Amino acid sequence: MPCAPQSLTLFSKAVIVPDKKSTMGDLKLSVSDLPMLSTHYIQKGCLFTRPSLPMDSLIPLLKQGLSRTLTFFPPLAGRLRTDSDGYVYLTCNDAGAEFYHAKYTKLFIRDVISPIHVPECVREFFPFKSTVSYQGHFKPIMAVQVTELADGVFIGCAMNHAVTDGTSLWNFFNTFAEVCRKMGSGIDIEKIARQPDFTRDSVLVSPAVLRLPEGGPKVTFNENEPLSERIFSFSREAIQELKATVNGKKWSENGGLAAVEIMGKQSNDKYHQGNGKNMTGILENWLFNTTAVSKTETQSKTVEISSFQSLSALLWRAVTRARKLPASKTTTFRMAVNVRARLNPKLDPLYFGNAIQSIPVYASAADVTSRDLRWCAEQLSGAVKAYDDGAVRRVISDWEKNPRCFPLGNFDGATLTMGSSPRFPMYDNDFGWGRPLAIRSGKANKFDGKISAFPGREGSGSVDLEVLLSPETMAGIESDSEFMRYVTS
Repeated sequence: MPCAPQSLTLFSKAVIVPDKKSTMGDLKLSVSDLPMLSTHYIQKGCLFTRPSLPMDSLIPLLKQGLSRTLTFFPPLAGRLRTDSDGYVYLTCNDAGAEFYHAKYTKLFIRDVISPIHVPECVREFFPFKSTVSYQGHFKPIMAVQVTELADGVFIGCAMNHAVTDGTSLWNFFNTFAEVCRKMGSGIDIEKIARQPDFTRDSVLVSPAVLRLPEGGPKVTFNENEPLSERIFSFSREAIQELKATVNGKKWSENGGLAAVEIMGKQSNDKYHQGNGKNMTGILENWLFNTTAVSKTETQSKTVEISSFQSLSALLWRAVTRARKLPASKTTTFRMAVNVRARLNPKLDPLYFGNAIQSIPVYASAADVTSRDLRWCAEQLSGAVKAYDDGAVRRVISDWEKNPRCFPLGNFDGATLTMGSSPRFPMYDNDFGWGRPLAIRSGKANKFDGKISAFPGREGSGSVDLEVLLSPETMAGIESDSEFMRYVTS
């Protein structure tokens, strides 16, 4: 869907270096980093109202804030290099990140968030379009673009996916906002609350070598296929009702989620331990994994399905119906999982880099569409519950036997891939004039069946799903009564 007829105008471009010289050595890419060399840079950003501060004052503040933030994240000002043995490293050489100032002054906030389907102009809010992560050998690892709208500002970030996952990206974004907010109030920043962990001493760092083609790998999906993109919003109440339905419980607006699940979802990471690190790692097992609930000492245990697995199952069924697949066709629901807390010993919650693996769940189209919603949710729940330290290490061992890039895409027409997380503190990005109005992503890594989960702006367990489908399949789920009954907007 197009936006206003006026196109974006690039006003200025600059290279921003850390305000203090880095003393950090090279970081070797891990078995979770290397497969991402064939993926696009991650593109995520926040839409804000227009600040009272004039743009000719705001832009220098954001540049200064980025320079200071890079001091705490030296790898993001570096470059990739491959040594003579084929090992790929991230060199913290202070080469700098790029900063773009752009204008789209005939575009209004309503033009971005009001359309049912995400308008194409959102893609213009991000730098490094269609840039593959391998190109970090000769391009910056990250860039920030600030786009002026008629009544708002969009701050978009593009970051090399072989260097960071969502956890690391949003930790940077949160820190960038914190630094700018404090600098705008005259507060100097010498220490940050969520210091990233750059250690490379875990099982993820491997002696295996990934052999790459001359010129680097390419993305494994069709970048030009026609897609329809929509953000489906689910309120806390709708998700409570869905979870109750999946778990066979009576739902009422005064009932709802267990207290610990509500606490875990409150505005995403508002609770901290004494060392300044979020309690997300403590709460996530309650929040997104299953728990065994004993009815009585003599009764067998019943697995309670989490709200997010219930929501994922709802989407799996709706998309499978809309695709009109043969009954015998095997469908796949692929989930990205954070392994920081699954490894033994655990990684630091703020480990910098990729610490994600993919869990595929398979079921025939007949089973997904003819069995009930709980059955689908149980398949997802069982896979997540079983993904422990041993499972993580088996995936690592398998990759070491056959090093390869991650095959991102929907190759059989029957796959869904869930990424991002509603646990990420996306709405905590206050640069000094308030929280974001909305979260949006660029065109990067989008294909038929790609789903990204965001927290809802109202917090308290609400969720937004960014859904990419063929136009025909999108029309199908938009007319699916089981799915749409839970959609808020």
